[in-house]
Amino acid sequence: MQEVKEYKNIIEAQGLCRDYSVIKRAEGESFLGKRVHKTIHAVNDISFHIQKGETVGFIGPNGAGKSTTIKMLVGILNPTGGSVRVLGREPYKYRKQNAGQIGVVFGQKSQLWWDLPVIDTYTLLKKIYKIPEQMYRENLKLYTERLQMQEFLQQPVRQLSLGQRMRAELCAALLHNPKILFLDEPTIGLDIVVKKQIREMIGQINKEREVTILLTTHDLQDVEEVCRRIILINHGKIVVDGQLEEVRENFEGFHSVEFLCKVPFREDIVLPGVEAWVTQRGSFTALYHNQRILPAEIIETVLKKYPVEDIRMKEPKIDDIVEKYYVD
Repeated sequence: MQEVKEYKNIIEAQGLCRDYSVIKRAEGESFLGKRVHKTIHAVNDISFHIQKGETVGFIGPNGAGKSTTIKMLVGILNPTGGSVRVLGREPYKYRKQNAGQIGVVFGQKSQLWWDLPVIDTYTLLKKIYKIPEQMYRENLKLYTERLQMQEFLQQPVRQLSLGQRMRAELCAALLHNPKILFLDEPTIGLDIVVKKQIREMIGQINKEREVTILLTTHDLQDVEEVCRRIILINHGKIVVDGQLEEVRENFEGFHSVEFLCKVPFREDIVLPGVEAWVTQRGSFTALYHNQRILPAEIIETVLKKYPVEDIRMKEPKIDDIVEKYYVD
């Protein structure tokens, strides 16, 4: 067994690459003609580290390299270049040792036994992970109550609704007290109530047990409510890595400040950096570039001219931020 030295970063990737070789028909050749090999760089020289207790949204468009990266982190795939360490080990060499300290929830793939009642799956997982009896009972009680699962614990998995199954999947991933929780589309296809339950559960285990969260999703509301940091990957490369609030602050698109005022806006304010004014009944909003003008300057100017009743600062939506990088 590999000796695990003290590690600062719970996840660390350095120059990580994963290439695939595909065979394609040569240009101008018939179906049975000459074939050529082409290398696809699914993950292309990415580096990042994640410390204990962080909540990280790992996002990007389809085909960006997210799933390939996650598979390397959990040890399913071998890197073709660079290095990766999870919990101080190389996951592709020590997958079994790391499996006991990580939890995984894939929205499109179940870890539950299809024909067994949910509770029987948990009993099997207890034996597989060698969970001590007291820990198992405490965790089972805690998570089934918080996720409101008591009514379907005795039902076969195949009879569960999607929302019930995803709650059962999350519980299964947490029974053995993992240090890291990998979540891949955990709320896909779920209704608003179940999404809220799962998001709250993720936040609670991060806060109470310092479980490190790595979340991949196309539902950016998940990221907004769960994660404090985002890593955005596109075409196999990292294009953004930072705290969500800092990413918002440095966003080059529009920020806005809304003024509630009963007096109609007369479009008599011109400020460099304010791109436009949007008027509505009872309010008007300044759309401005954060790098060119401070909101305090806008507010000061407006207050000199209008009897403002209230002011609302509006940060750019994460959807707007991410869309910019998807397009670029």
